[in-house]
Amino acid sequence: MFSEFLQFLFTGITIGATYALIALGFTLIYNASHVINFAQGEFLMIGGMATVSFMALGLPMPLAIILAVLLAGLMGVLLQRFAIAPAKQADVVTLIIITIGASIFIRGLAQLLWGKQYHVVPNFSSNEPIQVAGAVMNTQSLWVLGIGSVVVVALVLFFTRTMVGKAILATAMNKQASRLVGIRTQFVLMLAFLVSGLLGGIAGAVVAPITFTSYDIGIMLGLKGFVAAAIGGLGSGVGAVVGGICLGIVEAMAAGYLSSDYKDAVAFSMILLVLFFMPRGLFGAKVVERV
Repeated sequence: MFSEFLQFLFTGITIGATYALIALGFTLIYNASHVINFAQGEFLMIGGMATVSFMALGLPMPLAIILAVLLAGLMGVLLQRFAIAPAKQADVVTLIIITIGASIFIRGLAQLLWGKQYHVVPNFSSNEPIQVAGAVMNTQSLWVLGIGSVVVVALVLFFTRTMVGKAILATAMNKQASRLVGIRTQFVLMLAFLVSGLLGGIAGAVVAPITFTSYDIGIMLGLKGFVAAAIGGLGSGVGAVVGGICLGIVEAMAAGYLSSDYKDAVAFSMILLVLFFMPRGLFGAKVVERV
């Protein structure tokens, strides 16, 4: 039935937008340092869990979300400052392992602070679902899509219209040349982790009313974000968005037409297929080495 297909499509696009935001965080860090930050999912977790805590203190939801996103950004800065920067001479594999250790550490702290139970965040607006051609859409889905679109546009403007954004791009292209023209590459890397943390915090806050939130929610969502980034092509912002949306839709269709038991398997099968036939992803840049 068309209404059934539309229902799965709405679900896929909504969760795909979340994957896209997480994938953009992976892309930012990869561009700035060629490191895959496996603590990205924990930024998302902090965005959702901190929103719950700030609201429990009596703060209005908009202020609670802003503070939660800023806290996720601060966590990104702390990760770079105290875990990545001291090991700046290490190889990329070592730095990736450091981010995995940081992810486990942050998740452990979150468990001690918030416990193991799931927490509920109310919808940003009406709880009344929207009917479209027989399918039902949660109003929070519109918030996810709207905020995701605004974030993508803001990132494009940031990288094309600001000196800081251009410095990050320059560092990604050639770190040594960037140093020679006076760009402080370690500071630029810290900014990349800050923006990456903010992106994760935004994703966590906007998706919490749909998925609920807990101390370990960042594990699977973080991995799905990495899959989306790899499918689109690590280092490509457009690829991160397209990869996230495609992954969300395929996952929702698999869960709807096959079984929800297969949705995770389908997601990780996609990365194997894409990387087998297109090792650099859908939008990955071709690398030419001069010999």
